[in-house]
Amino acid sequence: MQSPDGLKLKSIKILYEDNYFIVFDKPSGLLVVPTPKKEKNTLENVVNEACLAAGRQERLYPCHRLDRDTSGAIIFAKGRENQERMMEEFRNKKVEKEYIAFVRGRLSNRQGEIKSAIRDFEQKKFQGHSPAKLAITRYRLIEQRKFFGIVAVYPLTGRTNQIRIHFSEIGHPLLGERKYAFAKDFPLKFRRTALHAGTLKWRHPVYGKTVKIVSPLPDDMAAFIALHKN
Repeated sequence: MQSPDGLKLKSIKILYEDNYFIVFDKPSGLLVVPTPKKEKNTLENVVNEACLAAGRQERLYPCHRLDRDTSGAIIFAKGRENQERMMEEFRNKKVEKEYIAFVRGRLSNRQGEIKSAIRDFEQKKFQGHSPAKLAITRYRLIEQRKFFGIVAVYPLTGRTNQIRIHFSEIGHPLLGERKYAFAKDFPLKFRRTALHAGTLKWRHPVYGKTVKIVSPLPDDMAAFIALHKN
């Protein structure tokens, strides 16, 4: 897809762009930034290489994170100053996020809130005995299928792997979950963690207007819904 000022990306869609920010539709399987293993095939590297190829001078920086498995909308800033502007919006909880998840089993409540202190496995590994932090996740059941639910998820805090941890804690891990649940214990399979960043909404820190970005459900999740109709 080509943005208004000439950026071309073969495999990554541009959902929105202005003079300060750009929103990409991240595919599943791609890291946003390198981990301590220093991977080179990351979204940050791909989009900045495309900028260089297009002769653009600014560097793009991610304003938040999505897991490798998670698909969907992610905001990048044009330059460090704009990155800090947007990260401040996230810190002040002014960015509304809606995810779509497939969770195992039948939820007893059609909507609810999960609240607990959590710590990600990777944080335990690299940060030792750092304290767990409070995380809050709200959810709404969109549709119940025979063996799984299609759920809209609203993380009110931004802890690492928060959604995955919380649904595993309440006994309804995401389909494809292999880190916080044992996939072999469940008959229904999905090739990745079934989580998609579907909607982002925020007040633009420069223009002052409300921006709402929607990322369509990716092909693999849409196909899974079609296959498991009952």
